[in-house]
Amino acid sequence: MGLAAWFSTFCSNLRVKSGPTISSRYRNITRRLNTDFWTTTSDTAHSLQVGSYGRNTAIQGTSDVDMIFQLPYSVYRQYDGHRGNGQSALLQTVRASVRKTYPTTDIGADGQVIVVSFGDAIRFDLVPAFTNTDGSYTYPDSNGGGSWKKTNPRPEIEAIRNRNNACNGNLVPLCRMMRAWKTRMTVPIGGLLIDTLAYQFIGSWKYRHKSYLHYDFMCRDFFDFMARQDRTRQYWKAPGSGQRVYGPKGQFQYKARRGYNLACEAIEHEMADPKRQSSAKRKWREIFGTSFPS
Repeated sequence: MGLAAWFSTFCSNLRVKSGPTISSRYRNITRRLNTDFWTTTSDTAHSLQVGSYGRNTAIQGTSDVDMIFQLPYSVYRQYDGHRGNGQSALLQTVRASVRKTYPTTDIGADGQVIVVSFGDAIRFDLVPAFTNTDGSYTYPDSNGGGSWKKTNPRPEIEAIRNRNNACNGNLVPLCRMMRAWKTRMTVPIGGLLIDTLAYQFIGSWKYRHKSYLHYDFMCRDFFDFMARQDRTRQYWKAPGSGQRVYGPKGQFQYKARRGYNLACEAIEHEMADPKRQSSAKRKWREIFGTSFPS
């Protein structure tokens, strides 16, 4: 098995295996909410999968599935004029709706989301929201007495999709591999920041149109790109939406430099004469964990 096969197998290992279960539950929740809030039993209308699943960058073992459900504007008027914390009341109403479909499942309302926690560790973070004229969403935040917040995930999803297509399908695998690195090396960095930095990096990376045979260089160069980020910087702008993506100042860059150094060692083993393939794979597994083939 050569280098290209290593990374092909690695990327295959990272793919979400619980897709059918997630899809079934997503449709069930959507159907329930459409039944209670709209005059339809559709299991697709008014619902949007967001977060890493929406951007297609989630990996196996990712337990949180983020979804937005659009409610009628009449519901906004009702709860915006609610005495007391209307946002909290709205979350409780949506929670009660979902409970009709999953009466024995742990369902809570936490600040901005309804959290549906299944026994197999898959968790849905459901955000009830209202569409705005620009395509963004207004959603409730019950914290601090209640307020309305805004989010705009569709341009982010579209931007990731378009750049992935423009780069020979290499952006999504890079985002997924870096999630494995985050888990393996306990890196304090969020998924959207990984995707944002990967989006910025790959747009001008010289091998962006190549394939698995260059994934060792892609990982090495991206680690270097992350390590060089300004350690005093507080936020980056998400692709598409331009929303602020906050990160802990100066905390992921050190581990990115460690990843870069290990990747350089792995590549040195790969390029030796004769090749030291076992040593190279051990270095990659040190970076990415057991999903990388041994």
